[in-house]
Amino acid sequence: MTHTARGTSRRYGTRPTMKDVAARAGVGLKTVSRVVNGEPGVTPDTERRVQEAITALGFRRNDSARILRKGRTASIGLVLEDLADPFYGPLSRAVEEVARSHGALLINGSSAEDPAREQELVLALCARRVDGLVVIPAGDDHRYLAPEIAAGMATVFVDRPAGRIDADTVLSDNFGGARDAVAHLLAHGHRRIGFIGDQSRIHTAQERLRGYRAAMAAAGLPVDDSWIALGPTAPDRVRAAASAMLDTPEPVTALFAGNNRVTVTAVRVLREHPRPVALVGFDDFELADLVRPAITVAAQDPARMGRTAAGLLFRRLDGATEPPRSVEVPTRLITRGSGEIPPAL
Repeated sequence: MTHTARGTSRRYGTRPTMKDVAARAGVGLKTVSRVVNGEPGVTPDTERRVQEAITALGFRRNDSARILRKGRTASIGLVLEDLADPFYGPLSRAVEEVARSHGALLINGSSAEDPAREQELVLALCARRVDGLVVIPAGDDHRYLAPEIAAGMATVFVDRPAGRIDADTVLSDNFGGARDAVAHLLAHGHRRIGFIGDQSRIHTAQERLRGYRAAMAAAGLPVDDSWIALGPTAPDRVRAAASAMLDTPEPVTALFAGNNRVTVTAVRVLREHPRPVALVGFDDFELADLVRPAITVAAQDPARMGRTAAGLLFRRLDGATEPPRSVEVPTRLITRGSGEIPPAL
């Protein structure tokens, strides 16, 4: 046994209770409850004694029963593509801040761009009775979630739309951002512009390719099939795609990189190339302003996307019943330098 003040005792390994706090502070349970819950009717001196007892005992309020009475677990799930991708850091933090403001805990996991793993994670979170889900989808068929949504699981999809179900969605203006990025290269006199993007099945890659084509069409320029390369963003694949566009008798004079991972590899490739080549990327990335020359990008706003998605989610949890909404967050072209990457000396 371990003894506390005023003759009370409790066992090692047990959590202190409000009864323990009341005994140490020399007050009744109702007084402790009022202090813990921020209710009026307690004198400053009594509140001080209760707070000192709480600190000394390490008491923490147990919210489980109160939460469960409301039919909630005060937790939400967030399924991302890759926790290491810098795009998802501010998005995750924004979702967490909104959840925190609603007294909810965020639980997140990574699908690693694997549809089967996404489904496994989502259903595991549902089994743990999270109140709602924010999902960056890896797959293109989300009918497996329909029974959960019908049973009241609030769900919002971010970055890419849900597949084969209707649900709240928050997207970037991928088409407009890509169109503006390519228009920037066209304004600097480039006519042979290559596009290296993500896998063709991914919604964002499709939309960015559509924006690329729209900008070229608006300028009255044809697009050669050899100027477009979609596929995994692994450095070896991106390097091979860039080399194929650059090491020809009529090479492209500029590259539009479809996301930040492609852009980083493209910078390395162009440093090794014997002549300057212009580069514009989709997504900002760390040190983009310090590379020489600095890299012009069509920047997304992942924090705003996260806040918007979490806001939609908690609206649903608060009882909103309107049809599923689709919100598009604008991108912003950040111009930096000439965009031409000189070869290494």
